[in-house]
Amino acid sequence: MNWKPDKDKPICPQLCEHMSSQIASGYYKPHDKLPSVRELAVLVGVNPNTVQRSYEILEGQGIIYTLRGNGRYVAEDITRSQESIKKLRVEKTREYFSQMKLLGFDTDETKDYIKEWSE
Repeated sequence: MNWKPDKDKPICPQLCEHMSSQIASGYYKPHDKLPSVRELAVLVGVNPNTVQRSYEILEGQGIIYTLRGNGRYVAEDITRSQESIKKLRVEKTREYFSQMKLLGFDTDETKDYIKEWSE
């Protein structure tokens, strides 16, 4: 798992986003068992309490579920994970365009920059 948290931002929401992304992209499929709290904490280099809280949030959102004594699994319906990523994509895009506006770029200039940069 190649993920490094941004140390300047709260780690728990970042981990939730990352796990949702992994599910939405098909890395984890419905009913796949997820790493244990301790395993994931070691894999990504964060405190186990952060992983525990992230799993609780994802479970509250219906993205994963727990089988008591057996671990955590990806929910059958991954549309919530996909919706979560879609919402994140919109937020990040708005944030990017806002930052570009602060730098003096208008929408067309920003689009041109994106096109140029992506080629």
